[in-house]
Amino acid sequence: MRALLVDDEQPARERLRRLLQAHPAIEIVGEAEDGVQALEKIAELHPDLVFLDVQMPGCTGLEVVAALAAPRPKIVFCTAFDEYAVDAFELHAVDYLLKPVSRARLSKAIERLIERPAAEADTGLARAGRAIAGRPARFLARKGARYCVVPRDEVLCFLTDGGLTMLQTADQHYWMEPSLAELEERLDPDSFFRVSRAAIVRLDAVREVVPHGTGQGQVRLTNGLEIEVSRRRYPDLLHKLE
Repeated sequence: MRALLVDDEQPARERLRRLLQAHPAIEIVGEAEDGVQALEKIAELHPDLVFLDVQMPGCTGLEVVAALAAPRPKIVFCTAFDEYAVDAFELHAVDYLLKPVSRARLSKAIERLIERPAAEADTGLARAGRAIAGRPARFLARKGARYCVVPRDEVLCFLTDGGLTMLQTADQHYWMEPSLAELEERLDPDSFFRVSRAAIVRLDAVREVVPHGTGQGQVRLTNGLEIEVSRRRYPDLLHKLE
C-alpha cells in the first residue's frame, strides 16, 4: 500500500516513518505538513492510504476528507483527542492512531486496513465526515493547480458545471470534488438552500428574488449573478428568506 504521511509536526512524521519501516506492506510515497498540501499530494501521488493528522493549522484532517471525491484513499486519522472523541471515530468505522503512536496500535491499524475493502472504508469516512466534522466553517477548493481555503461567509453559491462542482465567491470561482448532494448533507440548512438540481445558494448572499409567472423564480446574488429557482423549491426559498 502506497502511503502519504500528513502532520504539521515534523517529529510526528519522522516517528511514524520509523515505525512504518517494520511493515513491508507499506511504502511511504510522500509527506505533507498541512491540509492544503495533503490535497495537492493526494491528487499528485494517488496514494492507497493516508495517515492524516486531525488538528492542523488552516484546516483539519476531517475537512481534508470532506474535500475528497469518492473513491477516497483509505484514511488513518492521527489524533490527540480524548477517549470520547476516539470512541466516535471507532463507532463510525474510521481507524485512528492516538498520539503518541505505539507500535502495537499501528500494527493493528494496518491489519484492519489490509483486511477492509476500500468501498467499505470509503463509506465509513463519508459517514464520519458528516457526523463528526459538523457544519463546515471553510471549504477546500481548487484554483488551477493549487488548493485554497475559502471561508464560509465568502461563498455566494455552489453550482454544477459539466459534472463538476463550482464554488463562487464575489469575484472568483473555484472547483471542488464533492457533488452538490454531498455538500447539501454537510451545509447548515439555516445558511444555505438548494434552489435547483444545479445550484445551492447562501441565503445571506441573496439580494433579490424575481418571480416568474410559471411558478418558478430567479435569485440575484450580491455580485449580480442570477440563478434560476425551480418551481418545487421556490415557495420553500421564500419561507427560508422570511
